[in-house]
Amino acid sequence: MDLPSDLQFSQGCLQDFVDCPRRFHLRHVLRLRWPAEETEPALENERYLRQGAALHRVIRQHVLGIPVRKLEVVVRDPDVRRWWQNYLEVRPGASASHRYPEITLSTVVLGHRLTARYDLVAVRPDGGLRIFDWKTYRRRPPRTQLADRMQTRVYPFVLARAWDALDGSGAVTADDISMIYWFAEFPELWEEFRYGVGMLEDDVSYLSSLVGEIEGQVGRCAKGELLPRTQDRELCRKCCYRSLCRRGVEAGRLAPGEQMLSSDDLSGFSLDVDQMAELEIS
Repeated sequence: MDLPSDLQFSQGCLQDFVDCPRRFHLRHVLRLRWPAEETEPALENERYLRQGAALHRVIRQHVLGIPVRKLEVVVRDPDVRRWWQNYLEVRPGASASHRYPEITLSTVVLGHRLTARYDLVAVRPDGGLRIFDWKTYRRRPPRTQLADRMQTRVYPFVLARAWDALDGSGAVTADDISMIYWFAEFPELWEEFRYGVGMLEDDVSYLSSLVGEIEGQVGRCAKGELLPRTQDRELCRKCCYRSLCRRGVEAGRLAPGEQMLSSDDLSGFSLDVDQMAELEIS
């Protein structure tokens, strides 16, 4: 079995494989939709996602130059309005000499396209690059958890490899890149990860190895075979494929204040920030 010819790897796609090879297989190779609810209460989780998408949209339009007074009138949800005010008080990336909101860049790993969609890439006055990623988590995750996510590796890696195609100056190196998670619920508690040439070299090796492993495992699957399931059954509680994999039927329950996904990690969910209508402001 081969990988789909149009498959583009992303941080979410690679995270699926790292978490559970079978989930990757079902979602990205077979592209199988499975109707199991991922979490209970499902409507509450969907509301979280839509709120996060709304915040992303309004920040993007603010960065593009729409005045605050025009944006404020369309931010009606109480949570989104609170996050929006938190953003305005801190204004992440405001000191940049240039800002690129919601851009997509890509590079090639072992002949496969690896893409990253950035909430904001800010060019510092000294020429350095800061990646900002907006998070609407109700609970702030520990730094170690963020460090282990594929996003923390993939986003700086793709930027380091692809930036010159956008900028053309050739003046930026991996040492000039950092990634910042900004939490709308905790606006003063940013989490920053500095990148560097050594990390870029490590990621070239790691990501090439990971993509090669995916190719190999999928390629060795005979027709009708699936990649193995995760050994971490906790991950199954919030996976839409759990009943297909015979890992339970009932959806995992959201703890108070917890959400399954943030709006920038919409894999397996029909809502897409790109598909939402822009605010129409005259």
